[in-house]
Amino acid sequence: MQVIKADVLGFCFGVRRAVTMIETELEKNGPLCTLGAIVHNTHVVEALTEKGGRLVHGLDEIGPTEAVAITAHGAGEEVYSAIRERGLRIVDTTCPIVRRAQQTAEKLVKEGFFVIVYGEAEHPEVKGILSWTAGRGIATQTPEVEIPDGTTGIAVIAQTTKNPEQFAQFAERATREFASRVSEIRIVNTTCPETGRRYQAGSELAKKVDVILVVGSRSSANTRKLAQTCSATGVPTHHIESAAEIEGDWFAGYVRCGVTAGASTPDEVIEDVVRRLDEIKGE
Repeated sequence: MQVIKADVLGFCFGVRRAVTMIETELEKNGPLCTLGAIVHNTHVVEALTEKGGRLVHGLDEIGPTEAVAITAHGAGEEVYSAIRERGLRIVDTTCPIVRRAQQTAEKLVKEGFFVIVYGEAEHPEVKGILSWTAGRGIATQTPEVEIPDGTTGIAVIAQTTKNPEQFAQFAERATREFASRVSEIRIVNTTCPETGRRYQAGSELAKKVDVILVVGSRSSANTRKLAQTCSATGVPTHHIESAAEIEGDWFAGYVRCGVTAGASTPDEVIEDVVRRLDEIKGE
């Protein structure tokens, strides 16, 4: 059986940047707290914990002299304010693409728009983006939503890890939904270009193989979407977190197996999967 890796897979720029920043901080200045999982991958979180990182879920868990890391998903304006009020040092690993989405949302609200974010309302990134709208925004997966009375303009943006094609479809539906209700509609594509290339590479690979493995945490939104993208091609798709989950009978009678991975999946986890597939070939 031939094993083929996607052209684009594993750590994206934003994740690699965040992990490097935390590792550098731990090496230079010692232990620090991360306000939430730095990225949605248990392997990464465990590795950073071993080096001195401490995962916390609220500011009340942080000591008076500890440094605080903002995750790659970003945070709300109120979080930054609360940290500064306590006099704590901030290590901000927010992905630049996410920060751009936050700034876009803030700017649009100041221009008078009500912001509709195409995304998962409970995702940390989306919560962070909405916090910059001063209450003039909503997150949704469908455009049929209520907007405040008196709204004259809406702006549509996206969670950065959303599929660009799906965002375009959402924006088109939102335009139809609100065309007769507001005087101005603005569409701003805040999806991450690298994420789009990852989905495209996964889809193209899926069409060339008999079965495909998507490697990454099940808590990772972009990895779940990647698995959905591959599955949509019709090829048997298995979303796994590690090589330990691979079952040999998945490959019976197949000639080509594809491997792709989410943006928060470390290189070593991907290589473990490839090694396990090589072992299965020899069994």
